[in-house]
Amino acid sequence: MLLASAQGQTTTTIAHQIGCNDQTVRNAIHDFHQRGLAALEPKSSRPHTTHEAFDAQGRERLRALLHQTPRSFGKDTSIWTLDLAAEVSLTVGIVSRPITGETVRNALSKLGVRWKRAKHWITSPDPDYVRKKKRRDALIRLVASHPTWALGFQDEVWWSRLAQPDQHRWVEEGTLTHLQEKQRSKQDIDPKALACYGLLLRSPQQTDQMLLRFVDGRPVSAVTIDFLTACCEHLASQAITALVLIWDNASWHKSQIVRTWLRNHNQTVKQTGSGVRILSCFLPSKSPWLNPIEPKWVHGKRNVSEADRILSAQELEARVCSYYGCSQQPHLLMPKKVA
Repeated sequence: MLLASAQGQTTTTIAHQIGCNDQTVRNAIHDFHQRGLAALEPKSSRPHTTHEAFDAQGRERLRALLHQTPRSFGKDTSIWTLDLAAEVSLTVGIVSRPITGETVRNALSKLGVRWKRAKHWITSPDPDYVRKKKRRDALIRLVASHPTWALGFQDEVWWSRLAQPDQHRWVEEGTLTHLQEKQRSKQDIDPKALACYGLLLRSPQQTDQMLLRFVDGRPVSAVTIDFLTACCEHLASQAITALVLIWDNASWHKSQIVRTWLRNHNQTVKQTGSGVRILSCFLPSKSPWLNPIEPKWVHGKRNVSEADRILSAQELEARVCSYYGCSQQPHLLMPKKVA
């Protein structure tokens, strides 16, 4: 700019050649007249003034926001995350521009609020833990080399309408959070909890698919057989020929009735050449970390829970199926003799 100005070019011509506006050229020339060659030294690109996304009042509004459930703002979850809090803060007008989750974290740190997590540590008492874990790992590797095989982790869970799952929340330093079990009215005829069978199908690409079936009653051997039959029918429709089934040592898994059914089922598949063969693998006792479906249950319970009211059985089931991306299927029935 200075060389072109010394050659007698106008500010408009210089601005057109460089690709800036006229005032920028005038500012550069004026700065050179004032400071000389010092005007050629690069300056900091930091803005002269910075504006916080949250002022003192905004941080207090953010604190009040996190004491509410995200469902109040049309979200499909009951758990706050940093990015979700940033999104809702913009929606409700706490901030005037889009922000990131880290901005929310910094604002909360100024309030003395932090994200507290509970930690548990357990070990398996099974003396054959190493051998059983190696067998599980070997079967998982075996599935990867058979494109028509499926890897499934099976488990059962109770979805309580009253008990509160362990939750994370924003709290003041030194503050304790207590969860209290809800009390239902005498007019509420729905069961306190719903039993549910689940099968987590995992492909070599680490994509997960959940198969769910709720139970009228509780898990027993006969219901387990019905659930496995339904799973085999679903897998057969996807051209799957074998299911590596990994599950725990529940009595309705290793009962003589279920073992006999598995043996007869595999013999029938071998003789007829159609159907899905089942390779069963029992996990070491008390080792939920070896079954990836276990954390799925934990996250599901946190997301479908409701802090302020009791969900009906139908509403709870709908939320569970929606969270896992499953369609609602007819309930499995426990035999009347067992009931």
